[in-house]
Amino acid sequence: MDLQVLTYLMAGASFALYIGIALWSKASSTKEFYIAGGGVHPIANGMATAADWMSAASFISMAGIISFMGRDGSVYLMGWTGGYVLLALLLAPYLRKFGKFTVPDFIGDRYYSKTARFVAVLCLIFISFTYIAGQMRGVGIVFSRFLEVDINTGVIIGMLIVFFYAVLGGMKGITYTQVAQYCVLIFAYMVPAIFMSLLITGNPIPQLGFGSKLISEDIYLLDKLNAVLNDLGFNDYTESTKSKIDVFCITGALMAGTAGLPHVIVRFFTVPKVRDARASAGWALLFIAILYTAAPAVSSFSRLNFINTINSSSYETTPAWFKNWEDIGLISWVDKNKDGLIQYGPGSSLDPEKPFFTKERGASGERVVSNNLTQNENEIYIDRDIMVLANPEIANLPNWVIALVASGALAAALSTAAGLLLVISSSVSHDLMKKIFRPSITDRQELFLARVAAAIAICVAGIFGIYPPAFVAQVVAFAFGLAASSIFPALIMGIFSKRVNSIGAITGMISGLLFTASYIVFFKFISPEINTLDYWLFGISPEGIGVIGMLINFSFAIIISLFTKSPSENVIKLIDGIRSPR
Repeated sequence: MDLQVLTYLMAGASFALYIGIALWSKASSTKEFYIAGGGVHPIANGMATAADWMSAASFISMAGIISFMGRDGSVYLMGWTGGYVLLALLLAPYLRKFGKFTVPDFIGDRYYSKTARFVAVLCLIFISFTYIAGQMRGVGIVFSRFLEVDINTGVIIGMLIVFFYAVLGGMKGITYTQVAQYCVLIFAYMVPAIFMSLLITGNPIPQLGFGSKLISEDIYLLDKLNAVLNDLGFNDYTESTKSKIDVFCITGALMAGTAGLPHVIVRFFTVPKVRDARASAGWALLFIAILYTAAPAVSSFSRLNFINTINSSSYETTPAWFKNWEDIGLISWVDKNKDGLIQYGPGSSLDPEKPFFTKERGASGERVVSNNLTQNENEIYIDRDIMVLANPEIANLPNWVIALVASGALAAALSTAAGLLLVISSSVSHDLMKKIFRPSITDRQELFLARVAAAIAICVAGIFGIYPPAFVAQVVAFAFGLAASSIFPALIMGIFSKRVNSIGAITGMISGLLFTASYIVFFKFISPEINTLDYWLFGISPEGIGVIGMLINFSFAIIISLFTKSPSENVIKLIDGIRSPR
């Protein structure tokens, strides 16, 4: 069957399933809208949390990062999985015992301040919209390539799907939709991984194929990849080029950012008991590990397949997949030496005077290749976000596998987008309107406001998808740094310190957020041409600067609290209550 027909069938069937679940589980109260009624089973919540967490960055972008960064890309695996350990041990059970609806609820009550609640809401909205930009771009990429529609049309279709189960069902609808989405995305990720592992190493388990010998040669996969890359002039795939302090800081920022992401934390308010919150975190880590342990194998398979397929081949004889992705601008080639052959090597294929990180971007947010003749030998640009999506085509897998991957990528992006939109909605309706500006509104009025806020947030998210600020991984790294430097310290100190007061917490959140945002914006957007080790503070890249922002947050909060009034006795009792084992 034709690939486009198969993709329409699989994507259409999955969309129908998501909408059907949303209609079945329509929220009828604010409790159902915000926390799914508080009665979700730990296993179901673990699957929903895994889907909520494994966004377009995990499904689409992470393997692409590792494909091109090699060993340096492992910081994403360590940081994102390590963050769940922090979440399970230090936050989830205590926040569940607190027993309210949202993260700003905890910060507002613990720091006995509407100002603290307001600052937390601003941080969450900033983080959530930053994160959601990457998800909507992922949706646009998938629709543009596989359904052959304009990228703007694809984003609008994604907005409509999310509208149904986020606005109608709230957390109740999102939870059970995300259970279905987890099943779709994990199946879509593992099936091609198993296919490729069998074709390349003969081992059906990708995690084991990663360390196996090739079928065609008596050489291990990683040794072969190192040799091929060396021949082309690249560093070893297994070699690290980052400084130790930068690796440490990026990993730390991703860990703290994971534990501080609002759409993940709120999932632990949906289970019946405190012990269920711990169990949910354990199940989520297990479900996430299935994909995350396979990602290094998928990365190495895709890089080797890509090089073997493209390098030194004639443009006229390039396979169909190359021209399919070239049509939407996510892979490009310029014949610098006019020999008609595609030369792939280290170095930029871009005009050094007009690099991609200024305003030189295509309609889909891709980097644009220049015809400028440069000294390096690289003639090809490939957007690393497409590696997982293009991999089945590169490996000549059946059309149904390619269509399945498209459905999985949509499930990953839409599930996270829905979770983020709910955080924005609840922050506006519950934390701003109900708790600060209009405390007299009824439950029904609050539910109406929540749905209106969700609808507006979806429209804003769609604008981010149509006018993407950057590629998926860059935007997501921004969100993690912001979460690590603002929300995470406030939650940790709120649970484990009786001395930190409202003035300290507010100052800490603002200072950490401003420092981290300023550093990232400066190096990523204002002066990207100096985004190098020579100019970074202590040699720390923008992806890892969230750790310094976090330390600034802790420092300001603790020092200011020591010189100002201690929290009241009621706040001390609140802390003792959530930390008590009973």
